[in-house]
Amino acid sequence: MNQNQPPTQAQIHPEQLGLNSRFRFKCHPGVSCFTQCCRGINIILTPYDIIRLKQRLELSSEAFLAIYTEPHLLEKTDLPMVTLKHLDDDLDSCPFVREDGCILYEDRPTACRYYPLGVATLQHKEGADDEGFFFFVNEPHCKGFEEDCDWTVADWRKDQAVDQRDTVNAAWTDLLVRKRSFPANIKLTDQAKQMFFMVSYNIDKFR
Repeated sequence: MNQNQPPTQAQIHPEQLGLNSRFRFKCHPGVSCFTQCCRGINIILTPYDIIRLKQRLELSSEAFLAIYTEPHLLEKTDLPMVTLKHLDDDLDSCPFVREDGCILYEDRPTACRYYPLGVATLQHKEGADDEGFFFFVNEPHCKGFEEDCDWTVADWRKDQAVDQRDTVNAAWTDLLVRKRSFPANIKLTDQAKQMFFMVSYNIDKFR
């Protein structure tokens, strides 16, 4: 693959995975596609992602949001959310990726930690393991699936520390899911959206 070309669009594998589902994957600098998954993809940031990243960069939440994120409305919820802003280059690169990997790896976002898995949350129940399901995010360029390293979904989540992050973000995630279940004619006021954005993302201003 030409390293100067953006990766082709990821495909969602239709198989639903549980915590005990097994798969083979390993990402490291030795694979030919290393860092290609860090380009041309929208990374939704959670409130805890914002906290970790802004602290690592020694920025206020307001400054981090202004420099590194783009606002959107989350489909079917009408709630504001943010994605990581791409660099203005031909590859739509993550601003934190370099040839040798992520410069903020220890504080990378939840979505990056889950990769090559995605998660669909149906509801949150304290202490339950059946709040949703998982699936593969297949990108044609990815060679990580060819590596000789076996995981269960549960082991992968623990290794990447997403189990802890999901716990921290559980109430916020549950709010998104609950709002998604509301009838379409129930709309939030602009003031309510602004409050949700501030509480979720512009944390320093909320305090």
